[in-house]
Formats: sequence, structure tokens, C-alpha cells
Amino acid sequence: MAHSAFDLMPLKKNSTPVAIVTGAGSGVGRATALKFAGEGWHVALLGRRTGSLAETIALAVPAARKRLAALVCDLARTEAIDETVHEILRRFERVDVLVNAAGNNVPRRALGELSRADYAAIMDANVNGVFHLVQALLPTMRAQGGGTVVNIGSEAGLQASAKAGAAYVISKFGLTGFTQTINAEERPNGIRACCIFPGDINTPLLNKRPTPPPPEARTRMMQPEDIAECVWFAATLPARVTVEQILVRPSRS
Repeated sequence: MAHSAFDLMPLKKNSTPVAIVTGAGSGVGRATALKFAGEGWHVALLGRRTGSLAETIALAVPAARKRLAALVCDLARTEAIDETVHEILRRFERVDVLVNAAGNNVPRRALGELSRADYAAIMDANVNGVFHLVQALLPTMRAQGGGTVVNIGSEAGLQASAKAGAAYVISKFGLTGFTQTINAEERPNGIRACCIFPGDINTPLLNKRPTPPPPEARTRMMQPEDIAECVWFAATLPARVTVEQILVRPSRS
């Protein structure tokens, strides 16, 4: 990918840290964005729907809302990613943390029934968009001497499961390998990456299961705020520390 001049803009010193959160209109992305904003960070909220991003901003405490910027971005389009990165750097002139929380799945997910179109859409949302966004931000992180990438994977990225479906499993295994690649290649530049592997989380993605779980089952699952705390932990440890993987599951089945 060719990088434009905006990728190498001079960065403000000693300014408020900046996080970018994808999938910020719901679930783990929303909870993570609210966590960082509540801690005093500027947060760029990325998602496909303006209304969902506006709902996230409305849920923030009033003092934090001014630190939230909503940007509509389709991660399946590389030109949209480049335009969004350009706008983020124009506004904030730095990026300290990127949280890739956007994800997708489909009801017809078994290997024998998964369509090619659905396979491609899942790969775009779960791994291809992550790759292109990270690649677009690397020059900025290198120029500022560091940065953290947190990828929201899945336990299906460690052990395949029929429940998750073929495309989801493939995408999350890809995200696992990509996280390891960032650490292998970018460690000398002060850039670190963590992949979080959650079990069942009570998010809207559950509604895309062939048989969505009932309310009583969802109460026993982890909540989005639980994963947001894991993201905060991985992202705010001293720069000398890299948490490469976090496996987290519900305490009760």
C-alpha cells in the first residue's frame, strides 16, 4: 500500500492520548470506546452506521462526549480506510492505541452451507479490514516511536468449533497469526500487539447464530464491559511490557 504524506505528519508532544476503536457502534467496541473516553482519552469511533455511533456517544458521561469523534468507515473498502486515517490524523495528529473490535458472522455458517459471498464478507470484516487499517497506521506509530494494537479475536481463533462456523474460525485464526506478525516485525519500532480470545460474550452478534441463545443463557456470559477491561489492561501497561495473548472465558457455563 502506498502511504500519503498525511501518514507522516508531525505529532503533538505531551497531548491527550488517542485511541481508535472499530466496531464502536455496539458490543465490545462500544464498551471499549466508553472505557477509554471515561479515562480521559480522545477516541475515534469507527463503524458503518451513523446512528449506532451516535448512540455510543450519547451513552458517554457528558464530560467525555467532547472527546469522542464518530467516523463512518466501511472496513471492506481500502480507500475508505485511507480517508478515515487521514481525517483522524488531521484532527488528533497522533494515535496511541488501535482496538480492532469490529466483527461479523452469519446464521448459515456451517462449511456445507456457507455461501461465497458470506465468506468474503466475514473475511473483510474480521481480518482483511484489520490488516489494511494496521498497515495504514504503521507509519504514524513508527514516527512517534510506538503504539499498541489490540485485536479482539475469539477462542475460535485457538480451537475450531462448529458453533462458530468455518469462515469465522478461519478469520480468527488469521487474526491470531497477524497479531504475532506485528510483534515479530514491529517490536524494534516500539509497536506491540495483543490478541484477546474471548469465549461467549453477550453482544448483538449472538443474534446471528442459527439459534440465538435465550436471555437466561446471556446473563451467564461475559459482558462487553468485561472485555473492555482486558483491552484497557493490555493497552495501558508500561511500554516495556507486551501482553501478546489474553484468553478469557465465562466463569459459569
